Amino acid sequence: MHANKKIKGGLFIVFEGIDGTGKSSQCKLLNQTLSELGYDVHLDKEPSDHKYGAILRQSATTGRLSPEQELEYFHLDRKMHVEELIQPAKESGEVVILDRYYFSTMAYQGQRGFNPEQLRAQNEAFAPKPDLLFILDLPVEISLERIGGRGDEANAFEGKESLQYCREIFLGVSEEPFAHVIDSRQTIEEVHQEILTIVNATLNDLGSH
Repeated sequence: MHANKKIKGGLFIVFEGIDGTGKSSQCKLLNQTLSELGYDVHLDKEPSDHKYGAILRQSATTGRLSPEQELEYFHLDRKMHVEELIQPAKESGEVVILDRYYFSTMAYQGQRGFNPEQLRAQNEAFAPKPDLLFILDLPVEISLERIGGRGDEANAFEGKESLQYCREIFLGVSEEPFAHVIDSRQTIEEVHQEILTIVNATLNDLGSH
């Protein structure tokens, strides 16, 4: 194993998709694989575990904040992520793997009445676009089955109509050159291998040492 491989400009990878698509599992698998290959990898999520992110996570079960307050907290949480994690890692030639990013804000806050494209513009004014965006996709019915199958109940973010709206927002970003839609009806290992093929091709293009 070659320790501390560096990538020119770093590599910023984001996973998106409605709940139940397996984002967390795929983030962990990719983190493990790239770490074993000798890259410095930072695995994180949004909302984060820091101050504003913790408030947002709690609100999913205790009752959602007002749309305006929720959006403000998402932006504050993300600005912290950009300043403390994403930009420094990119400048150091490292890998960042993020479970959700501003595309989730477009979807979930868009569902609360904000204009998704305006949300995107607001975020891209301070948050860098990912080098790779993996949109893990499932039909809503299968998503809800998976949520229920793991013993969870759909929370305030996860009603059927809400999930369908969010799925459409995610798929609407799929034409971006950095975006890749992955069919999450495959096995966990099949999804991982499809992702890894794309990541390896990107690493070859960027060059690492």
